Amino acid sequence: MVDQAYVKKIKAQLHQAGFKLTPQREATVVSLLQNETGHLSAEEVYLLVKESTPDIGLATVYRTLEILTELNIVNKVSFNDGLIRYDLRREGAQHHFHHHLQCMQCGKIQEIHEDLLHDVERLVEQQYHFEVQDHKLTFQGLCADCQRHNREVKAAAAQEKKE
Repeated sequence: MVDQAYVKKIKAQLHQAGFKLTPQREATVVSLLQNETGHLSAEEVYLLVKESTPDIGLATVYRTLEILTELNIVNKVSFNDGLIRYDLRREGAQHHFHHHLQCMQCGKIQEIHEDLLHDVERLVEQQYHFEVQDHKLTFQGLCADCQRHNREVKAAAAQEKKE
């Protein structure tokens, strides 16, 4: 279910910046809201939007995502897989408010919704006289499913050796 109040706030942000919430932009925003944890690439957003708005073009989705990024409605995120992905910025967040866990085996991405770096930001600002405006953190490792799978494969291989 799409949070219409949030869509209205985004519409107000666009209007304040001199943009309209066109049907194509609204379809893009709705697709992002419906897939909030999906970390979608522009192409994936395009395919989702095309389901409800068949006449939309990929260039329109790219332009919309760029506008939403400029207005800090979405964040661009890169997970070293060559794709730029888009993440909705949580309402009221002063900066990229959540962090990610990226499985290096299966590629699954999980979110951590706590701001784990608040104290680090303050330390950086005090010790280095640097005004932190944003930060991003991605932990890379193995998810629970891949760890379990690897243990099972290892156990099966050890069992075969015994036989």
